[in-house]
Order: sequence, then C-alpha cells, then structure tokens
Amino acid sequence: MEKNIEEILEVLKAKAVVLSEMLKERLAGYSDINNASGDHVLKIDMKADLLFGEALKTLKCVKGYVSEEQPNFVDVNKDASLIVTFDPLDGSSLVDSNLSIGSIFGIYEGGLKGENLVTALYFIYGPRLELVVAKKEAKHYVYVDKEWKFIQDFKMESKGKLNSPGGTQKYWDKKHKELIDSFFARGYRLRYSGGMVADLHQILCKKGGIFSYPATSDAKSGKLRILFEVFPFAFIYEKAGGEASDGKKRLLDIEVPSLHASTPCFFGSKVEMKEVSDVYR
Repeated sequence: MEKNIEEILEVLKAKAVVLSEMLKERLAGYSDINNASGDHVLKIDMKADLLFGEALKTLKCVKGYVSEEQPNFVDVNKDASLIVTFDPLDGSSLVDSNLSIGSIFGIYEGGLKGENLVTALYFIYGPRLELVVAKKEAKHYVYVDKEWKFIQDFKMESKGKLNSPGGTQKYWDKKHKELIDSFFARGYRLRYSGGMVADLHQILCKKGGIFSYPATSDAKSGKLRILFEVFPFAFIYEKAGGEASDGKKRLLDIEVPSLHASTPCFFGSKVEMKEVSDVYR
C-alpha cells in the first residue's frame, strides 16, 4: 500500500506545481454553476478540479475519488482499494485579493471513514508553494528549484497564542462567543483570513493556538465539509501533536452521513482544545 500512496503523492505534487502557475493568471471570475455543497463556483475551482481529477483517473491504485466540486463518487478502478477525497482549491474566493489559498486531500483505505484515513496532505499557494503531508508524522516541504525540499516535522506545543474564529459572529451561540472572547481577554492574537488552509497552516507553523468553525444559527451543522476539509486536517493535527473535535467528540470518530456533509469543528493545541471541550460538553 505504501508504494501506491507514494504514487498518488507524486502525481498530486506534480499537478500542484501546475496549479501554482495557473493561479498567477488571476482567474478570479465566477462560473454560472454551483457545486454539490451549494457554493458558487469560480472558474479556477473548475480548472483545479479537472486538473487533479484527470490525474487521479490515470492511477490503477485508485478505486475512485470524491471532489468538493463533484456531486457523486467518481469510479476509477473497482479492483483498487484507495479512495481520494479533495477540495481542489480551498479559499478560492481569496484569489482576487491575492491571499494564500490551498488544496486539501485525504487518502482512505477501504472506505470513507475517519478510521480508514491513512494519509492526509495539503498544498498552500502563497509567496512559496509548500506541502504538508501526514502519515506517521506531519512533514513540511517547500518547492524550490524544481524539487520538493524538506523543512521540518511539525510538533505543536501544548499551548499557543493564536485565535482563528470562523463563522459570522451575529450567528454564534452565546457560549461560543464567550469562549472566543475569553481567549482574546488573555492576549490571544486574532489570525483569520477566511481561508482554512492558510489559517490552520499558520497555527501549525507557530506551534499552537485554536481554530474554530462552530455550529451557527444559519449553519446548524457547521460549514466545513467532513471528507474534504475536516478529516484531512484532523489527521494532520493529531500527527503534529494537536487535537481536533466537534466540541464533544474526536473528529475522526464522527459519522459521515453523506459525501458532502459538514460538521462543527475545532483544531488546536491541547490546552485550548481542553477549554473547547469544557464549554461544549
């Protein structure tokens, strides 16, 4: 299986380099369609989806894939066992303002459950093209001189100083607002771009903090999608020494009711996640 995973990684890495160049063209316009999650799709979303999807279709080790931009499971090879889920371009609405965005992937063995996730990774397109991939550890790479160079293993500390609160505040529950305000009252710094990859990457790079996207009155099940965004980052954070939950339960243990289901989610270092648990339980 390890050889097959490496084959998938090499293909995705090559296509991320292509996408990084495409993003320099500033393809920020909207298409005339919505994706399976109901979001209005940018033209660059569609190009990224096609880029990664067509690459995965060439691999005999891939059983199939699920993309945030596609309504259904895409069959590739029924005799294979690895399934890939991906958000081809997370935070794409930030393209026009030239902020960092990313691509998120999960590789599952057998079925689409948290317990079957064997590898998770994301690319971040910013001043540099970087990659974080987690198997047994969360490893950080940068693309320089046409090759991927290792930077570091991510190791989060037990406590951080960054606070990344998602969701529109007017729709927050009272207890959530009090939790977020309590972090600020103790000197936590606000770091929130509106792009999941950039914000969670910064917390990893700074070795601690808290990212939250709760259930809100306008999104009872949260906004972030379980298979494409939440599970991969939960896997990465755990491998880096952090934690990830829906406030009550470990994220990788939650059920997946449908391919495009969403969930409330919290990612962070142990001290902050303990406070989340105390509030939500």
